[in-house]
Amino acid sequence: MTRLLINQGYFVTMDESQLQFRGWMAVEEGKIVGLGEGEAPQSELAQATETMDGRGLLFMPGLVNTHGHAAMSLLRGLADDLALQDWLQNHMWPTEAKYTGDDVYWGSALAAAEMIKSGTTTFVDMYDHMHRVAEVVEQSGMRASLTRGVIGLCPEDVQKAKLADAIQFAKDWHGAADGRISVMISPHAPYTCPPDYIEKFVEAAHDLDLPMHTHMSETIAEVEQNVRDYGYRPVEHLDRLGMFSRPTLVAHAVHLNDEEIALLAERNVAVSHNPVSNLKLASGVARVPELLKAGVTVSLGTDSAASNNNLDLFQEITMAALLHKGVSGDPTVIPAVEALRMGTTYGARSIGLQGVTGQLKEGLKADFIALSLAQPHFVPHTDYVSHLAYAARGSDVAHVWVDGKQLLRDGKLLTLDEEKILAEAERCFRRLRG
Repeated sequence: MTRLLINQGYFVTMDESQLQFRGWMAVEEGKIVGLGEGEAPQSELAQATETMDGRGLLFMPGLVNTHGHAAMSLLRGLADDLALQDWLQNHMWPTEAKYTGDDVYWGSALAAAEMIKSGTTTFVDMYDHMHRVAEVVEQSGMRASLTRGVIGLCPEDVQKAKLADAIQFAKDWHGAADGRISVMISPHAPYTCPPDYIEKFVEAAHDLDLPMHTHMSETIAEVEQNVRDYGYRPVEHLDRLGMFSRPTLVAHAVHLNDEEIALLAERNVAVSHNPVSNLKLASGVARVPELLKAGVTVSLGTDSAASNNNLDLFQEITMAALLHKGVSGDPTVIPAVEALRMGTTYGARSIGLQGVTGQLKEGLKADFIALSLAQPHFVPHTDYVSHLAYAARGSDVAHVWVDGKQLLRDGKLLTLDEEKILAEAERCFRRLRG
């Protein structure tokens, strides 16, 4: 039995009782079994079968990316500087219609490589050919909440087939990969799924006892269309359809009024805030300070590399900390530690993994990363919470562990063949554009 002891490292735990310190941490059977300040005690040294010198490294929980479409990494840079509906309908959807399962596999592998190398250990993914995404998760060693996203703008027989596919995927993969894979049920959005179709997904989520995920209120045009088509804004519309009777994570939630924020809080609906993607597509700025004040769990997502254009969650943390200061005129509105919670603890909570991951704490899963402090932007060694929120970037990540298994060592992937992934992803893109 392997017991890893990390000694003399800096730790930012996201555990309020012991937020940051210099000390040690012990890992065994995929869990954190001890940590504390100062030198590791002799009892820990005696039990360790493997030791790691933590000097020059900053250890923190792995980042949790709560919204994305991994396989769209193949479309990075394909169509920039466009409004959402133009970008989707005229560029993304026509190209995605050509996707094969292999395209999804290699696009997802490319995303997994990028996420691991920039410190993300858990991600949410909504797409098609989801069993191929699950294969990538299984092979990479990452943790993920996966969902077969379904667009319902199609004939009834196709709708039925898509719903059946989503249900079968959930049955096949929920709890797979030694528990690292969980599944959600996902109608794509209220503007792409008729009301009665969404109700069928709600019924499936109840039958399978699974949470739900959807896009919601990303643009003003989407909200206005929902009112024209159904008589209600998206929040009330989804609530009336029963979606919020299940644990639900909504992506974007940019355009909300006070009543909608109160309803999301009342229904315990979590929000995935995607600041960079929302800015790039000019969708707007979500009312994150108001959501947090109301008690809504707000986490962070990159969305896809086609609308971001990277999967570096440290960029989202920095943007979340800065953007809302500038918009509100209040420099205290989202402090550094709150931005970090959005990328770790709140991310885990939003997908049902509170008490599993998102903190460095005894008894939790050993999902953690180490950043190299040998960077000018980490000096002087003052407040590491501040440094992580405002100065850190994904390229600082040196080591990554999930479930106690190391996935990245000294910046090198251990579970994925990066050279092959890059070549295959390029090949897939050339075919899609051919």
